Amino acid sequence: MGGACRVRRLFNMRRVVVTGVGIVSPLGIGAKAHWEALLSGQSAVRRITSYDPSGFASQVAGEVPAYKIGDFVPKSYRKATKVMARDIELAVIAADDAFKDSGLKSAAYTETPDFDGKRFGCNIGAGLISCELNELTTALTTSREDANPNRLDLKKWGRDGMNQLTPLWLLKYLPNMLACHVTIVHQLKGPSNTITCADASSHLAIGEAFRTIQRGAADLAICGGAESKVNPMGHMRQTLVKRLTERNEPPGEAVRPFDVEASGTAIAEGGGLLILEEYERAKARGAKIYAELVGFAASQDTHSITQPCPTGHAYGKAYAKALADANVPPAAVNLIVPNGLGIASHDRAELTGLLSAFGGGLARIPFAPIKGQTGNIAAGSGVDAATAVLAVAHGTVPPAVNTRKVIDGQSLNVSAAVREMKIDVAVSGVYSLGGQNAVLVFRKTT
Repeated sequence: MGGACRVRRLFNMRRVVVTGVGIVSPLGIGAKAHWEALLSGQSAVRRITSYDPSGFASQVAGEVPAYKIGDFVPKSYRKATKVMARDIELAVIAADDAFKDSGLKSAAYTETPDFDGKRFGCNIGAGLISCELNELTTALTTSREDANPNRLDLKKWGRDGMNQLTPLWLLKYLPNMLACHVTIVHQLKGPSNTITCADASSHLAIGEAFRTIQRGAADLAICGGAESKVNPMGHMRQTLVKRLTERNEPPGEAVRPFDVEASGTAIAEGGGLLILEEYERAKARGAKIYAELVGFAASQDTHSITQPCPTGHAYGKAYAKALADANVPPAAVNLIVPNGLGIASHDRAELTGLLSAFGGGLARIPFAPIKGQTGNIAAGSGVDAATAVLAVAHGTVPPAVNTRKVIDGQSLNVSAAVREMKIDVAVSGVYSLGGQNAVLVFRKTT
């Protein structure tokens, strides 16, 4: 028995399984729609339609299909949707999908929930929620300097501009409001936290929920993340840090993870939430178990806030530590869902880190770089983790549609075709420009 298992037995750490998957992504609303579209090989990266992108060099994004948020909350809660930014809506939709998939009856669906809300946690990662420009226009217009209307007068902003905003305006844009609305809708009163570490937020949130259940502080948790960068402010930020592709035609081929023609990523939106449950409890209620979460690790890269470290050292360390936590040797891994942004320098650094963790065995492991089909959902990369879970459950490797010739002549196990195979262990890893890295290890339940 490995060291990680001995530690779990010594401290009576409990097994944790995934019993619910909720996804809203550019490929579809609901885990089923996302999965089917992913396997079909279609790309959801298209020319932006929610606003005019012609002023930007990059004019493509992964946009979530149209929806009505009122369809995903109880009628009694619909008034509260007026103070939901899009990021919050995406989290609420993913939570609704996860709960319905899990078979659990929360307060959103019944007056008599079938679980103790005080033992149900919530950990949701969030990004920097962008304000809607129409809400700021009047406030900013009244706050311009008299001598130079292109400059903001902070005194006028404090005196006049802020008075143009509604009293509840700020509640739309606080990152903790994703978890706030989800816990209120479903009446979850267990350990709750919001993690804001950019692209690593979802995986860190899932990892924290995993530990909470392991040590007995909760029996269930909903966890993951959601974000939308498909708005002018989010678009501008990503443009300024030079992360975006300018390959607008054909849009479906814009994002090319680990490919020699990788030219940048595309902004996107979505959310992925998992319901984690203590194994014995899940088994007792006859729950559908997708996979067991067996390992988690995180690390920090202090190289730069705009570029990952070229050595990939900290990223590779997170993989190595997560596998050790799971008591799984690198040779036992059957699938990697990598970060795979399609930014050449980032992809090189990621591969270097993966090689440090897997060595020559990396070329054997099937790769599923899904951002070629979705764009970069950033803090909503719980979609990546959820995809890894679905791959284990269905024994299917999604296609790598835009990875045709691997960068720098590297050898990777990628295929444009769907592959059916037994997947005992799948690993999903992400990194952020803030330097945070996080890795999750999922195993087929035995």
